[in-house]
Amino acid sequence: MEFYIPTETGEFLAFSGAVAALLLGLVGLFAPRLSLKFNGLQLRDGSTEGCAAARSLGGFHAGLALCAIMVAQDWTYLAVGSAFALAAFGRILSMMSDASFGWKGLLLLLVQLLLAMLPLAHVFGFV
Repeated sequence: MEFYIPTETGEFLAFSGAVAALLLGLVGLFAPRLSLKFNGLQLRDGSTEGCAAARSLGGFHAGLALCAIMVAQDWTYLAVGSAFALAAFGRILSMMSDASFGWKGLLLLLVQLLLAMLPLAHVFGFV
């Protein structure tokens, strides 16, 4: 199997979104405390379950994005885009029902929406 970097604009945007998701996932996988701190979460003293959860979630993001990068098919880009679209929907629900509205939440929502739009715009033919 040969590594493929797309040349078409739409597919390159989807590829770029998957690369960004991969990088964010790798941060969660290899630097879970940094990821937790950025999200405003703290670990309890003596507990490692928070780091385990952050690593697991980072690994999930990285694995999904790596699959999309290596396979480079529309259905894998669809999986990445729909995952981030549902994550953004969850963040919106949290802002409305959990009173978690703030500048950091808005920034993360914009990142999630961008990571959802890049692959989905290619898959549905908008770019």
